[in-house]
Amino acid sequence: MSRALIERYFAAFNAGDALGMLDCVTEDVAHHVNEGEVRRGKEAFAEFCAHMGVSYREELRDMVIFVNAAGDRAAAEFTVHGTYLKTDPGLPEAHGQEYVLPAGSFFTLRDGRISRVTTYYNLADWTRQVADA
Repeated sequence: MSRALIERYFAAFNAGDALGMLDCVTEDVAHHVNEGEVRRGKEAFAEFCAHMGVSYREELRDMVIFVNAAGDRAAAEFTVHGTYLKTDPGLPEAHGQEYVLPAGSFFTLRDGRISRVTTYYNLADWTRQVADA
């Protein structure tokens, strides 16, 4: 179930299905964003998903998923293939720049749902890619 849950979460992400992603998380999910504040709760996670869907179009490829023996922790390594659609405050101006970025996510699992998502990528690399395009 643990691996299937992570696969379902990422399949929903790649399909742009925020509701599918929300179905995978607990009501009190802790979302640790790369270089950002921790968002707590399903509502805050939904707001983040809605924002991402407007500002970025991303597909995660080359997915490798790891799950511990207890089934309560997981991790994934992948490559983000994206397009920067709408300017995010404090970031370079968006005009459809494409980017490719290695990234990873870490999860805590509880009662068949994701209770923590932590995502890491190199923001300086992303900024360089969209600023130079």
